[in-house]
Amino acid sequence: MGKIILRLDRVMADRKISLKELSERVGVTNVNLSKMKTGRISAVRFSTLEALCEALSCQPGDILEYDPNAESEEEEDK
Repeated sequence: MGKIILRLDRVMADRKISLKELSERVGVTNVNLSKMKTGRISAVRFSTLEALCEALSCQPGDILEYDPNAESEEEEDK
């Protein structure tokens, strides 16, 4: 089974927006956005994804990517 990969860092770099600025626009703490940026989360609320897409002028597919060849952390633990 594959893995969902967060590409928030890439989209932020393309838009030249800082974590602090994005946090203020989206209404999510720096800590939570940092976890998203590094992929250290297991879920994303649709409301957060919508706010990110609006603030970054992007589509969900720009932030989320499916890699069918990567193993999820749950499979790595087995």
